[in-house]
Amino acid sequence: MAGAPDLLFALRNNFYIGAFQAAINSGDVQNLSEEDAIERDCLIYRSYIALGSYQLVINEVDSSAATPLQAVKLLAMYLLSADNKETVISSIREWLSDAAIGNNPILRLIAGIIFMHEQDYNEALKHTHAGGTMELNALNVQIYLKMHRSDHAEKQLRVMQQIDEDHTLTQLATAWLNLAVGGSKIQEAYLIFQDFSEKYQMTSLVLNGKAVCCMHMGNFDEAESFLLEALNKDAKDPETLANLVVCCLHLGKPSSRFLSQLKLTHPEHMLVKRGLTAEESFDRAIQTV
Repeated sequence: MAGAPDLLFALRNNFYIGAFQAAINSGDVQNLSEEDAIERDCLIYRSYIALGSYQLVINEVDSSAATPLQAVKLLAMYLLSADNKETVISSIREWLSDAAIGNNPILRLIAGIIFMHEQDYNEALKHTHAGGTMELNALNVQIYLKMHRSDHAEKQLRVMQQIDEDHTLTQLATAWLNLAVGGSKIQEAYLIFQDFSEKYQMTSLVLNGKAVCCMHMGNFDEAESFLLEALNKDAKDPETLANLVVCCLHLGKPSSRFLSQLKLTHPEHMLVKRGLTAEESFDRAIQTV
């Protein structure tokens, strides 16, 4: 009915800002339609995935579950082990080509997330570019920014602004784009994260957003304080560790412990891979001397 309350608003919003345990805790919502109940379960399971509880999701989603939940289970399998990658990608391609379920927005979203992890951005966009939900539009913004196409990201953002300018994902996407554009836009991005920190629970995502803005503006001491606060909330968060490495280098402080933690917990992280590539290039250069 028109004007009905959005029973999943708190759950959705907690998930978007990275308050994953709060999202799980706010998941006990009654009197939902079947469609809303599936969305609730997807958000709760994706929150468990974000907290690293992949096996819990794999164990709880059985073969009789709805397509969106099966897609979320595939994401958990993909992130659990590199050995699962081929099987998961094969399954997701098969499901996307099935006319009965291939256009399901959660399935397309999960496909986009997985192909973005694979850095196969064109394949990701093949399934996400049509949009249809705010999450798909926000993922499109992320993918275009990864491709260094801020012009396309801006077009996607305009679509989101036309739908709901005040939506949490619209605000987040605005901040991401502002960070990519740089210059005077950095301050605008900072104000968005500041607004989040005043309105909602302070999370690693929000603290990292503020810290990255500070680093762009040359305020490395302030950035470090935000990042250490984020580290207290989640000692294994890869973005916090990576940003601390960069921040410490600028402050002339030792960063090796944060880099070691990142290598141990997230060996596939871009910063780790770049570091290894640089080390290999250095070793080759030494051997030729």
